[in-house]
Amino acid sequence: MLQAEATNFVKITEWFFLTYFILLNGTYLLLTLIALAVLPRFVGRQSIYKLPRPQSGFEPPVSLVVTAFNEEVVIIPTVYALLQLDYHEYEIIVVNDGSTDRTLEVLSKEFDLVEIPTAFRQRIEHKPVRGVYQSRKYPSLRVIDKENGGCKADASNAGINGARYGLFMPLDADTILNRDCLMLMVQPFLLNPDTVGVGGNVRILNGCGVLGGTLTRIGLPKNWLALFQVLEYSRAFLTSRVGWNHIDSLPLISGAFGLFNKEAVISVGGYSHTSLGEDMDLVLRMHRHFRLNHIPYRIDFVADPVCWTEVPETYGVLRKQRVRWQRGLFDCLWENRKLLFHPRSRGVGWLAFPFLLFLEGISPIIEVIGLVFFILTLAIGLSTPETVLAFTMLSFGTGFLLSIGGILIEELTFRTYPRTRDLLMLVLGAVVENFGYRQLNSIWRLEGTIKWLLRTESSWGVMTRSGGWTDPENEPTG
Repeated sequence: MLQAEATNFVKITEWFFLTYFILLNGTYLLLTLIALAVLPRFVGRQSIYKLPRPQSGFEPPVSLVVTAFNEEVVIIPTVYALLQLDYHEYEIIVVNDGSTDRTLEVLSKEFDLVEIPTAFRQRIEHKPVRGVYQSRKYPSLRVIDKENGGCKADASNAGINGARYGLFMPLDADTILNRDCLMLMVQPFLLNPDTVGVGGNVRILNGCGVLGGTLTRIGLPKNWLALFQVLEYSRAFLTSRVGWNHIDSLPLISGAFGLFNKEAVISVGGYSHTSLGEDMDLVLRMHRHFRLNHIPYRIDFVADPVCWTEVPETYGVLRKQRVRWQRGLFDCLWENRKLLFHPRSRGVGWLAFPFLLFLEGISPIIEVIGLVFFILTLAIGLSTPETVLAFTMLSFGTGFLLSIGGILIEELTFRTYPRTRDLLMLVLGAVVENFGYRQLNSIWRLEGTIKWLLRTESSWGVMTRSGGWTDPENEPTG
């Protein structure tokens, strides 16, 4: 009798895991299919904006807000890259968030900074500003030196308050932008005056070469952890973002690369000081504010403007990042829970939000429990080896298929990595990531979920920058 009940319990549990697996990965697959159908046509239409032509002068000016905390290794090439953007009017604001290294010193020496008397209205909250500096070499460059606020959000808010223009772009200090990205990013604002935010495509800088602030060589990282993240970013930006945006349900604009209407951001209180996912929180609060109050708006995503950013190459730093991301996800969902199934929230509240909460959010719990469940039931004879093998092959096969989908979309649209060797390495990475890397991510995300539930002390952590892409060995040869 007990044996029969145990067998029935195992069968029901297996069906639960199978149903959950189908819903989660079926959604990912659907988003991939949408991207495959939509993105090539979008890129074809966008080709007109890549033709050489004089700028009209009517494009809105943009403030670039670069937040920097202990970024002396990468801040100089980043600023030089921004100074070379192909756009008629923009300013660069570097916010030195109380760095304890030589960030301010190297900026001052390289760009000949001089302190200027400046007062700007503090419309959103941030820590006190200690001084504002102007470059005597580049009139468009200013540096805001402030007390450390303990989070990127505080530094971003200071940059927003100090921005002179109506559109601003928050950037990390290890970011390299393609020269045409601003022209491409402003297009949705020109086409639709109700646009309040636009996200762009983020690619991995590890393995590339940068010289004089310019991306001189595109390559894949030699580090396997970074290579796996190339695949993750491809899936995230060229499948998920494109898919959600197509059904007007985009829940996130990456904190590494987005363009926002300053007044719209100020109207919702700027970036949150308490959320570990301040970028998603801002977008969800904008959805909540505008949609629930019947205010016309548009949050968009365009795949052709590209920024390049450095990703972690060590287990320790990557673990901290993924734990923080998972905690940030639940922070954002909890703070904006009014969107869930609200009559006026439309696709964001009825599609994207439930997916993030009930499928992606709790996926590490289900995946880790499922792994333990199958190991134990196999060990005690309640599951057959054939059943466990079938689930394993289905899981690995689906993961491989989704990664191949991202690679295919990249190849059909942008051909970022044209060398055959690079494509073969990406395909190999799509296989290898299923054997350990995905499971590690689930464990790290489970840790983040537990820490969020227990409300342990929040920490943004520190990402160590290697700056390897600035080394002379990364310069192009021949």
